[in-house]
Amino acid sequence: MEAMRIMMSAMWLQDPDSLSSGNSRLLMVFVGMVAVALIVQAIALIAMAVGAAKARKRGLEIVEEVRLKLMPIMDNTHSFIQDTAPKVKIITENFAETSHVIRAKAQEFDATASDLNAKTRAQAARVDGIVTSALNTTTDVAETIQRGIKIPLREVSGIINGVKAGLDVLVGRAKGFGSGRAHSHRDSDPGW
Repeated sequence: MEAMRIMMSAMWLQDPDSLSSGNSRLLMVFVGMVAVALIVQAIALIAMAVGAAKARKRGLEIVEEVRLKLMPIMDNTHSFIQDTAPKVKIITENFAETSHVIRAKAQEFDATASDLNAKTRAQAARVDGIVTSALNTTTDVAETIQRGIKIPLREVSGIINGVKAGLDVLVGRAKGFGSGRAHSHRDSDPGW
């Protein structure tokens, strides 16, 4: 490589009009080297083209083999899809219809539950009114009975107390009637 650089420098520095026999030999050597390099490059390109052609041919063979193996599967898949498409459509329609029926029944159940709830509330209010009325009536009856018993008892007690007081007075006078003390006691009492 170093020798080649020296030769190139020498050729460059030479007088352009002089073509010596050494220079012409070197020039022929360089032209030969370029020709060899071009031939090697052409051979490499041809080898690459042949390799690419073989690879393309092998690739086409693989693609054809895959196509031959996949075509029955694709045909079976296509026929399977064609066979199952109506069934899937029927299933979808049945599912939609079932969904509508369930929705309608849920709305019906909701209406029934709401009606039952309203009736239950009305009955609870009615029972509450009955219980409240019964309690109020019981309270009124108890107060009436209490008044009905209490007032006559007071009157009877008053009468008994009056009779008792009258008897005490009579018994007290009767005891004091036979003795002379009763008159003297009466005379001495300033309240009489």
